[in-house]
Amino acid sequence: MSRKSLLREGEGEVEYETTGRAPMLEIRVKRDVLARYNLHAADMNQTIAAALGGQNVGMLVEGNRRFEIVVRLSENDRRNLDVIRALPVRVGDSGMLPLGQLADVEQIKTVSPILRDSAQRRAALMVNLRGRDVDSWVKEADTKVREHVRLPEGYTLEFGGQFENLREAKAQLAIVVPAALAFIFVLIFMAFGSVRQALLVYSGVPLAVTGGIVALWLRDMPFSISAAVGFIALSGVAVLNGVVMISYFNQLREQGRDVRVAVLEGSLTRLRPVIMTAAVAAFGFIPMALSTSAGAEVQRPLATVVIGGIISSTFLTLLLLPLLYDLVERGRSRKATSETAPDLLQADAV
Repeated sequence: MSRKSLLREGEGEVEYETTGRAPMLEIRVKRDVLARYNLHAADMNQTIAAALGGQNVGMLVEGNRRFEIVVRLSENDRRNLDVIRALPVRVGDSGMLPLGQLADVEQIKTVSPILRDSAQRRAALMVNLRGRDVDSWVKEADTKVREHVRLPEGYTLEFGGQFENLREAKAQLAIVVPAALAFIFVLIFMAFGSVRQALLVYSGVPLAVTGGIVALWLRDMPFSISAAVGFIALSGVAVLNGVVMISYFNQLREQGRDVRVAVLEGSLTRLRPVIMTAAVAAFGFIPMALSTSAGAEVQRPLATVVIGGIISSTFLTLLLLPLLYDLVERGRSRKATSETAPDLLQADAV
């Protein structure tokens, strides 16, 4: 398969881990010429090392900092074989000879080393994506490779790098997310002491998650690890306003209000605090959602999920949650009244 078949234009870059045969500079000493001029190979090596590798010729002092001064040929001259052959090599105290007379300077092709992973030979194709998520690209690339390439027996195809990290992170999130949701539910239950009211508050989580998913879809963003972290944070934010509302409903009922009166009065009283809390949280994430600087690929999904979820969970808190509270609590009150009515009749008869 060609590189273009793996990547569409503008999606990234593809390069091979090994190039097969790489150029290398080879300098072979002419032993007979060195013996004629009574010259040691170490003298010639010193000239080559200074020209190609650099020679420390002093120290630059700037305040309390010191910098070594290294002199060597420029990059273009180090690639030019004629310049290297013309390097002067001192012959005793009598004069200079060009390096080309003392050694053969050539550029040859060498075979790249064979790379292994777990005692198995490995040939890697490195891909740098732009404008696409890793997960969807790997699925598409895997499908194309399996359709167009038939691997010989004993050969395997694996995707690593960021995709491998993504796969490991998803496995960890499969444990972390349920644990976080369960912990949130326990905290709500401890706050109210009622499974019924804890479930009422917890009903904000599904609608908040729905808002986050819709926000990702509207912005054409894939599900990523940062988006998953945003859903975890959103679950905590989604129940916050529900706790505020139901706590106030319970407070009004303790003061003697009826369920319907407590719901109406509490909803109107807590309308402004709930809207302001949601607006502050949403506006705080807008710079991250619109970011285009370094790290934006991590910030934007997280902020988009939180903003979309806050909007949908606020709708639940202001409209749906009071209706559910009224329905559940009035039904419970009727049931309690019907159970106590026979006892009162028996007391009157006695």
